[in-house]
Amino acid sequence: MNSEFRIQNSEFQKLVFVALGSNLGDSRKIFLDAMVRLQKFSAMPILKSSLWQTSPVNCPPASPKFLNAVVALNPFAEETPESLLEKLQNLEKEFGRAAKKILNEPRPLDLDLIAFGTEIRSSPKLILPHPRAHMRRFVLQPLNEIAPELILPGQTQTVAQLLAELNSDESCEKVF
Repeated sequence: MNSEFRIQNSEFQKLVFVALGSNLGDSRKIFLDAMVRLQKFSAMPILKSSLWQTSPVNCPPASPKFLNAVVALNPFAEETPESLLEKLQNLEKEFGRAAKKILNEPRPLDLDLIAFGTEIRSSPKLILPHPRAHMRRFVLQPLNEIAPELILPGQTQTVAQLLAELNSDESCEKVF
């Protein structure tokens, strides 16, 4: 999955980063199919991290491990963070995601909008950048593969620096 090149600093301002998570069903197949669908939201080929198996964080007891990844896409000119969020939520539903009954319950596909260029949002529907992305190994590890020099809006350190300084007991192992 790993892209052959990393994103250059000048390109960050126009890219969108989406984190993928799954711990219900055939997560690898779900990811591969979802990435094909995510490509339709991008004006250029998407960049894909490897797939990482991670421990569940803040999930109900006995939750299965997750598969996680991050993709970078170049949104079409008319796309807004809100319009993309709606598309991501519709895609989750198409892959069988039901309305939440329990916080962080197992799910076939979870798509989190991590950053949309340099956009900042704080509304009931959308917070950008994602408010916990900089504290989660399951986001930072795959993001570091494709954008180690990215500085998320509101942060002062690169993704690589945030990952190096992260104090977390999350397990995170590259599997594909």
